[in-house]
Amino acid sequence: MTVQPENLRIVIHPAEVLRRKAEPIDPAGESAAEVAAVAQRMVDLMRSADGIGLAAPQVGLSWRLFVADVAPAPDSPRPPEGTPADASPGPQVFCNPQITAFEGDPTPFEEGCLSLPGINGEVMRPPVVTLRYQSLDGTWHEASASGLLARCWQHEIDHLDGVLIIDKMDKTGLSRSKAAIRNLEKRAR
Repeated sequence: MTVQPENLRIVIHPAEVLRRKAEPIDPAGESAAEVAAVAQRMVDLMRSADGIGLAAPQVGLSWRLFVADVAPAPDSPRPPEGTPADASPGPQVFCNPQITAFEGDPTPFEEGCLSLPGINGEVMRPPVVTLRYQSLDGTWHEASASGLLARCWQHEIDHLDGVLIIDKMDKTGLSRSKAAIRNLEKRAR
């Protein structure tokens, strides 16, 4: 499949691609230039939408790839050496990511989603995760994250598995969002 990265746009619920389990990719194979161009376009789209993460299904591609860029909180000290990061060092690309460990009791936090504009709700997630992934050169890495960065990674991996925040949010948030969800679904018809 040849992709024209400049034509990619953020897709909105109920787009079918958002509900499919995404396929692994070979980031360093013969389509490496295409994968890198798609990743860069995704970073640009994420930034222009004021997002902190974007998964390939959100741009219409059933690829196991996501980008993330979680800025450090203002005036927050850097985490001590050897502890999970709570912010990105800039935009990052994660190919074929897998969460290998969760730590801590799940906590609630209000999440939104670029593919569900205007819809927010509390979602329970563990506060620390460890991720195994490939970079664009095909090298495997392992990283741990806490706080908003860990939440972002979990949210984007949900997208790679066809799961949306409306599947995980608390009943109050879901009830509050029913009309907005119906409106998105009506617009798609």
